Amino acid sequence: MISIVDYKAGNLTSVLRAVQHLGYQAEITSDPNILASSERIIFPGVGHAGKAMEDLNALGLGDALKDAFKRGTPILGICLGTQIIFERSEEADVECLGLLPGEVKRFPSPLIQTKAQEKEELKIPHMGWNDVAWLVSHPVLDGLSADASFYFVHSFYPEPKSAKDIAGLTLYGISFASVVAHDNLVAVQFHPEKSGSPGLALIDNFCRWRP
Repeated sequence: MISIVDYKAGNLTSVLRAVQHLGYQAEITSDPNILASSERIIFPGVGHAGKAMEDLNALGLGDALKDAFKRGTPILGICLGTQIIFERSEEADVECLGLLPGEVKRFPSPLIQTKAQEKEELKIPHMGWNDVAWLVSHPVLDGLSADASFYFVHSFYPEPKSAKDIAGLTLYGISFASVVAHDNLVAVQFHPEKSGSPGLALIDNFCRWRP
């Protein structure tokens, strides 16, 4: 069974439907005991890092996720679920789960991108389709083409302490880590469940991955 973590951070039904569409059994849960026995865990989320950490800790899910990571349970972080796996977020200056060393930063303002010698001021949040430059070969990323695009919605971005944890980069004014991979954990800043066939392929790879 695949557990989808419910910590009042939304975006759960679309993830569940994507997993079920691919033919896998999954359930949405806020029960730490269920996470303890799950074959694999999807950790999605949208919203505010401070509120997310407050709810995770109140429900006992923060410790459950830390224990699952230490046990080697495969974990997929999505969007906010990717940000709060790190040690700290600039959003409310909150201490996060600390599964990986690093922090989460807000896009600088103004955010400028230069194209063909012309400067463009970009909107924050970063919202819409964008590319990922793959840096490593990984089973969860298997078969994803270099020109695949994914759907993003975020104002903050992860900055891992170790470059070895960065599996993919995306350019939006600055180049930021949009895919992170470390042992039994893979996390993406974009929404694979809203990214069409490339996103479904990534979820399918995760559901079959045995780190």
